[in-house]
Amino acid sequence: MKSIVIFGGTGFIGTHLAQTLLSSNADGTIYLVDIEEPSRQPFAEQLHAGLSSGRVVYVAHDIRNPVPCDLLPSDTELIFNLAAVHREPGHEAREYFETNLLGAENVCSWAASIGCKHVVFTSSISPYGPCEDQKTEASLTVPETPYGSSKLAAEKIHMMWQSGGEGRQLLVLRPGVVFGPGERGNVTRLVRSLMKSYFVYMGNRDTIKAAGYVKELCLVALFGLETLQKSGLPCLILNFTTDPAPTVQEMVESIMRVTGKTYTPFNVPRPLLLALSYPVAAVGSALGLEVPINPVRVRKLFRSNNVVAAQLRQLNYKYAYSLDGAFQDWMHDCPEDFSVPVVHSTPRPAQITWESSRAMMADVRKS
Repeated sequence: MKSIVIFGGTGFIGTHLAQTLLSSNADGTIYLVDIEEPSRQPFAEQLHAGLSSGRVVYVAHDIRNPVPCDLLPSDTELIFNLAAVHREPGHEAREYFETNLLGAENVCSWAASIGCKHVVFTSSISPYGPCEDQKTEASLTVPETPYGSSKLAAEKIHMMWQSGGEGRQLLVLRPGVVFGPGERGNVTRLVRSLMKSYFVYMGNRDTIKAAGYVKELCLVALFGLETLQKSGLPCLILNFTTDPAPTVQEMVESIMRVTGKTYTPFNVPRPLLLALSYPVAAVGSALGLEVPINPVRVRKLFRSNNVVAAQLRQLNYKYAYSLDGAFQDWMHDCPEDFSVPVVHSTPRPAQITWESSRAMMADVRKS
């Protein structure tokens, strides 16, 4: 393997992906392309070592702009496009399209210019829209938000790149909520609210939320690449979530089992919470403050994302982390997120072997 380039490589998923690639003993240099410098958090120790040794190189670039021909190695054989604007709400509609579409066009244009034949694009389950009925990779995509629409359009841009040259292969990952060390999102807030005993169910105890551990997602990316190499398929789409997708209550109970927390959350009725969200959001807007209670966020709490990783099931993918195992591993890496003492000698969940990922890297090098 000559070079691997990860656009959006210093973000939450990119940091873990780089560490997964380092653990797989992939040959060559890993380039992290992003507008922010790499994480210096303790859980990214392996990444720090890679940066110090030169195995990993940080390159500052905004993918909303074309990739200069001399910015990155022309011998790049594998590209990951993780860069995106994704927080909802939090951005103007145009910002999702500006970054996600222009980024897709610029990454694909650069890939074509250097003759790279292997691209991985992280999309989202948002193109399906909220769904109480199960959605698989074969389901119709009906996005309801600017973010979901921009991600679906970005998928099509990558597919056009794939069909535009002989031997090109594309892996599209559609992850649900991705959680783990460094996430700083909804699941981190869930963990901390449980540890501090102020979490309440907001009428969403049985709401299904497709979600998966970040380290598992990285393993799925390698598995997907290996599957493409073995099958010769031009394109593969993989939903990603814990199997089956957990409910909010199942996530809460998993966190409490792993931490030993004893706490019984009570339930706030949906109509009351939604009614409160409007005046709170209005006051926050008038004062120029960002408030956690927002009608858009509240509605998302009630709506299931019932997505199934059907292709992973069909391909007999073996998960390395159970839901409990994921939280246990996260707590091991970032005990501060859980605010509980951690015994670092506690064995981690069993990991899958890296033989298949090494074989995948060898196959990509030969192709």
